[in-house]
Amino acid sequence: MPNKAYNRIKEVLREQGRTNKWLAAQLEKNVVTVSRWCRNVQQPDLETLYQIAAVLGVSARELLVEETEEKE
Repeated sequence: MPNKAYNRIKEVLREQGRTNKWLAAQLEKNVVTVSRWCRNVQQPDLETLYQIAAVLGVSARELLVEETEEKE
């Protein structure tokens, strides 16, 4: 079963032509940790999410997946 998507870090990196390794270097984080964020296996804490947004030049809101499922 695929992981539920909570963030769009991977998509934004792809849109900008950047890699997980590049982001890890910018944030001085382990590449494995960044990979986990990109695969939605693990989520960055709020402070780190804002750092990621600043490095990518987007708002933190743009990195989050909006819940669109309607509840019955």
